Amino acid sequence: MLFGICSLTTLTLQSVVCFVKVCYPLYGNKFNACHARLLIACAWVYALLFACSPLAHWGEYGAEPYGTACCIDWRLSNQRIMARSYTVVLFAFCYILPCCVIVASYMGILVTVRAS
Repeated sequence: MLFGICSLTTLTLQSVVCFVKVCYPLYGNKFNACHARLLIACAWVYALLFACSPLAHWGEYGAEPYGTACCIDWRLSNQRIMARSYTVVLFAFCYILPCCVIVASYMGILVTVRAS
């Protein structure tokens, strides 16, 4: 789960960087390796925050049906309010929000390219 969240967060940050570089080139040209390292660190911290939340008893991990790996215990989401809140927040902030930011970034790039 950690790597999945980090991957989507990294893709989201890449789309925002592309948006800034294309739509606001004066700011985009100031982007350097230090900024990239900072964004990667932020992506990992964001992913760790959500992936480690079950360790603080907000949500819970359980074995997958075949018992080969661990994932969110989906049955508890129907039984416990804390598990349900974790699932909803995880869905909103680790799936819906990044997808909306990616779509908005590339729509902004498309509008800028068509206008030029």
